[in-house]
Amino acid sequence: MKKYFFSLAFSALSLASFAQSAAQNLFVQDSLKLISSQFKFTEGASVDKNGNVFFTDQPNDKIWKYDIDGKLSLYMDKSGRANGTYFDKKGNLIVCADENNQIWSIDKNKKIKVLFSDYEGKKVNGPNDIWLDNKDGIYFTDPYYQRDYWTRKSPEIQGQKVYYLPKGKKEAIVVADDVVKPNGIVGTPDGKFLYIADMGANKTYRYAIGADAKLSERQLILNQHSDGMTLDSNGNIYVTGKGVNIYKPNGEKIAHIDVPEEWCGNICFGGKDRNMLFITASKSIYVIPVNAKGVE
Repeated sequence: MKKYFFSLAFSALSLASFAQSAAQNLFVQDSLKLISSQFKFTEGASVDKNGNVFFTDQPNDKIWKYDIDGKLSLYMDKSGRANGTYFDKKGNLIVCADENNQIWSIDKNKKIKVLFSDYEGKKVNGPNDIWLDNKDGIYFTDPYYQRDYWTRKSPEIQGQKVYYLPKGKKEAIVVADDVVKPNGIVGTPDGKFLYIADMGANKTYRYAIGADAKLSERQLILNQHSDGMTLDSNGNIYVTGKGVNIYKPNGEKIAHIDVPEEWCGNICFGGKDRNMLFITASKSIYVIPVNAKGVE
């Protein structure tokens, strides 16, 4: 019995040591750097092909840019209450424009094009987070969060779902209706899998992506939801909430980044080498160097 207990204790200690070692190898907690705390609520981090990071301050209706040289600047005022963002292959910034429940494309000259405005003649709940596949098709989550700038007081459609908008099309299709309140979303660079965080169920699922962009084979990966997510080149999953948790692709937790804010809303890798982890956190934005590279 003593031998068995010692074996269990040793195994537990080994696992704890491994997790601590993995965290130390990924980042140094003390290297977390505050960039600015001048915002109301930061969200929607995404990176362009050069490594510049763009993010939103939805309550203040603005999009900001943090460039590879560390310069912070206002990119766009009156952004349609932008929430989640992502860059397409042409360098257009694709935006969940929550003010009128639309999806926008913003080109390099800041010209706006509305890509999506309704589903079967009705307003969707409010496009929240977004990911583009290799065809520039758009996956977006559509939870319902009542906004004080809306005139409506209830949803026009039933359910909170995940949609796919094929490139060049105006009509989206439902690809996941088996979630309670979908929020964070990210896909693998090979286009085979899509992660969806369910805020309502406090779960994160992985789906297989079919050739027709439809989803199947839902698999529970994490017993944790996420406001925003990203992946590194090793397939590790970075999820936000109270700080940032990092998991292996199989769902094993390997690290936690402590962020001194009430909530972390979104996350992405940026910088010239894509090894700077950029974190939107409540009224602030932070960055931390990581011994891994982003894939977006």
